[in-house]
Amino acid sequence: MKQSSFSRRHFIQHLGAASLLMPGITTLGLQSCTSKRSESTADEASSATTKTGSERKLGIALVGLGKYSEGQLAPALEKTTNCRLAGIVTGTPDKAETWKKKYDLADKNIYDYKTFDQIADNPDIDIVYVVLPNALHAEYTIRAAKAGKHVICEKPMAMTPEECQQMIDACKKANRQLSIGYRLHFEPHNQEMMRLGQKEVFGKINHIIAENGQVQDESSPWRLGRGIGSGGPVRDVGVYCLQGAIYTKGQVPVAVTAKFHPITDPEKFSKVEEGADFQLHFADGTVANCTASFNKQLNKLRAEAAKGWFELAPSFGYSGLEGKTSQGNMEIENVPQQARQMDAFAECILKNQPTTVPGELGMRDVQLLSAIFEAARTGRKVSTKEVLQVMDKSALRS
Repeated sequence: MKQSSFSRRHFIQHLGAASLLMPGITTLGLQSCTSKRSESTADEASSATTKTGSERKLGIALVGLGKYSEGQLAPALEKTTNCRLAGIVTGTPDKAETWKKKYDLADKNIYDYKTFDQIADNPDIDIVYVVLPNALHAEYTIRAAKAGKHVICEKPMAMTPEECQQMIDACKKANRQLSIGYRLHFEPHNQEMMRLGQKEVFGKINHIIAENGQVQDESSPWRLGRGIGSGGPVRDVGVYCLQGAIYTKGQVPVAVTAKFHPITDPEKFSKVEEGADFQLHFADGTVANCTASFNKQLNKLRAEAAKGWFELAPSFGYSGLEGKTSQGNMEIENVPQQARQMDAFAECILKNQPTTVPGELGMRDVQLLSAIFEAARTGRKVSTKEVLQVMDKSALRS
């Protein structure tokens, strides 16, 4: 699991291909990156985006203009109340020109990876959103914090727990907030799964099923470990299963077991796993059976409890989510997830409140991912007693 870090120079050498940019795919005792609220916990923060907004919209700069930025984040920023698209960072001049015209961006708010650190001198930009391949999350989060900007970092937070800690430390030192791009914490269907599970509306949960998969092609080579590397289904889509099971159960697992799927395409999956089944074992005996795959279409989150069941299928997409329970359908509308996510973070900054999806939550999941890889490699049950006991309990207030 130990991965070497990438220097800026190394990144720039590999940045020529636009495909290396990030495409679209996804607490207790917790301290905020904001020193004035250092004693606050995530349980005190609101997951809901503001309805009234503020007089000042915070400026967001997107770092990496891949499919996720182009297809989801930029359009979402046109629907936000508390923030706006203020700048971009890209290594592709043609993209910079296209985005400049489309979103009426000022020249001074357009950066490449050589000029990125100059963002420190730009008062138009309050938040940097890191939308790069996983191996680059740590470097650009730390640089953004050093530039005095608040940070949203896409998931998974980093390659190793050590990198996660460096990111958290950099934000604390800079007195800036760090949030992880866990959009589903702000999505009503998944919020209902949190509420039903954490409040035990159907009694104690005994079993969870979380499945997420896609048939990954060669259009995003870094996802298959090419070039800058750092992909693979366990990190990229499995983290949704991990998250979904934990926020539905309302507990951090005490151990994990795992097994990699057989490789059916040795050429495509020469650098990363094709898929994996992994189990989260909770202290009360509940087991979450999870599947992550780059060779199957999967999208489901289900909880089976003492007095009924509840599920989402599909559960993890950007839209079209549907939910039902043993008592009937969930009558919940789909919403612009990324707009709610970014608005909520901007509101936390404006009100000097901690985010419900902070760096510590991201670090918890990277620790668990490391344990899952160890379990799959060794065939052993791996204890997670050293994993951060961090949880989004916002659903308990609803």
